[in-house]
Amino acid sequence: MNKSLVLIAIFFTLSTSLFSQAYKEPNASIDTRVENLLSLMTIEEKVGQMLQVNLTHITANEIQTKLIGSVLSGGGSVPTDNTPRGWADTIDNLQRGAMSTRLGIPIIYGVDAVHGHNNVQNATMFPHNIGLGSANDPDLMRRIGQVVAKEVRATGIHWTFAPAVSVVRNEFWGRTYEGFAEDPSIHEGLTEPYIQGLQGPSMSGTNIVATAKHFIADGGTNNGINMENATITENELRALHLPPFIKAIEAGVGSVMISYNSWNSQRCHGNYYLVTTLLKEELGFQGIVVSDWNAIRDLPGDYRTQVKDSINAGIDMLMTPLREDWQPALSNLISLANSGEINRSRIDDAVRRILTVKFKAGLFDTPYTDRSLASTLGSASHREVAREAVRKSLVLLKNEGILPLSKTATILVTGNSANSMANQCGGWTINWQGMKANQDTQGETILEALRIASSGNISYNTDGYNAENADVAIIVVGETPYAESEGDVESLALSPTDINVINRVEASGTPYVLILISGRPMTMTTQIQNADAFIAAWLPGTEGLGVTDCLFGDYDFTGRLSYSWPRDDSQIPINIHDTNYNPLFEFGAGLSIKQNTALKGDVDESGYLNIVDSLLIAQHYVGLNPQGFITAPQIGDVDCNGATNIVDSLLIAQYYVGLITDLVCK
Repeated sequence: MNKSLVLIAIFFTLSTSLFSQAYKEPNASIDTRVENLLSLMTIEEKVGQMLQVNLTHITANEIQTKLIGSVLSGGGSVPTDNTPRGWADTIDNLQRGAMSTRLGIPIIYGVDAVHGHNNVQNATMFPHNIGLGSANDPDLMRRIGQVVAKEVRATGIHWTFAPAVSVVRNEFWGRTYEGFAEDPSIHEGLTEPYIQGLQGPSMSGTNIVATAKHFIADGGTNNGINMENATITENELRALHLPPFIKAIEAGVGSVMISYNSWNSQRCHGNYYLVTTLLKEELGFQGIVVSDWNAIRDLPGDYRTQVKDSINAGIDMLMTPLREDWQPALSNLISLANSGEINRSRIDDAVRRILTVKFKAGLFDTPYTDRSLASTLGSASHREVAREAVRKSLVLLKNEGILPLSKTATILVTGNSANSMANQCGGWTINWQGMKANQDTQGETILEALRIASSGNISYNTDGYNAENADVAIIVVGETPYAESEGDVESLALSPTDINVINRVEASGTPYVLILISGRPMTMTTQIQNADAFIAAWLPGTEGLGVTDCLFGDYDFTGRLSYSWPRDDSQIPINIHDTNYNPLFEFGAGLSIKQNTALKGDVDESGYLNIVDSLLIAQHYVGLNPQGFITAPQIGDVDCNGATNIVDSLLIAQYYVGLITDLVCK
């Protein structure tokens, strides 16, 4: 009898031990693993999972002793060795701290990989979302997501705070370029494939956890002021700002980040209706709800109240980046849980969501970096996808027969953005507010790309002088890098420096292509009207050769505006479906080279060409005669008998080659 009791006791002990280790069994279901682990955790272990700390304010020892569940790299918070190896060494070291805890719960590491793995030197930098909205190519978005995920995983990171699915209603907002469009129809087509590309089927392996942000109406604040109040009805909130989040949830997005802004004077971070009733209950979101950087500090009351109200509103993980934030947040969470001011079921809901995402991301089974992926960061195949994204994002808004350019032409390249990788990439590149110098990452500026793609003479200056010595000039102007509130403005006019460059080239009489590098449409009506061609290139990223692909006609322009283009600052905000909608360029505007705006423009009476010559030129412009001539003096004798101007000649030539079917002679 005693022997039987001993055997039963041993069996019971072994069974209990095996059950207690169920969360470590890779073949068990995720639900089983989560519930098992949750049942074993103390309140200290649970609330530690609910905090996310910046890299610069946490150590591996603190992760081990304080049981912290997540770390992030805010913009510019990078290892001293900003390479895949340097990142992997740093993150794996922190991970060892987590794996040394009683239960060995791994950290999940997050980063703002918003246009590529943009914190890392020599990563592939894609166009910002405003450009991808103009490209409007779902398959491309899926492939971009796959590339970004692989490069992020190559550095040991598991989670990106992207995509921003902001529906931007005012271009004065400094985060305009983070949104695909002013209308949710574009977001609905791009959000799902991009998240699927990032996350794949499981968020593990070479995939990562995605984040739909910022919930909600961050692009709808009054006067476009960052983090301020969005004074809109619930009908407008649901019609304009909610659809992208619905698509993200349908795609299985792993996390949603709450927005800094208020909705009708109540901060989103403390809004139970938005976070719990709408997002979690009505939309059925099952992933992690994470706060933005220190955003709970904007809630009313003292810090303890802010922690309580944000968690009770439904936030699962608090981004408390600094030591002076996370340490009191940790003690407050423990106190609030013990006092019942935060219900234990609310804490269990939060931790259950966090653990579920960690299991889906494969962190319990493969917590450390797969260093075999290091060679994929910035690889040729990845850069080719980015180059494709650049050329598809370009929007040709005017072309009076100057494009495509001849690769043998003598070209002056000028303007402050022509040879600036910093301007080309914009904010959120290496640093939060953007790069400081071209050498901060690999790629080609537009000038460098022109020198690679052209066999003609390329000269360069920043001020627009000596244009008279060139066949054609390319002027590249626009905004300098910014992010978030630093980009809020009250005017979208070009700088006086940029205008002076344009005026110098204009005065020379040399035909010119005007390229704008910017995170939003700008008010430059006069400059556009005077240019021979105008291209909105947005913030294209590192692959300048995507621009020259279209300039020289190797590929046609296919981008279309996802934002209405204002005539002047007084029209802002301007959006499709507005009453009295009268932009300079409408939402959806964009030309191919075959659609020559010279057909609609002012007549240049100085150049008369016979129909044969015009046909040669027209064929060249539409790509039927790549070796054709660019300018009238190269063609030969001019027949003035019954001759017509270049505009009419192009109409006639296009009619004869079948590009237009109706011809109305002047």
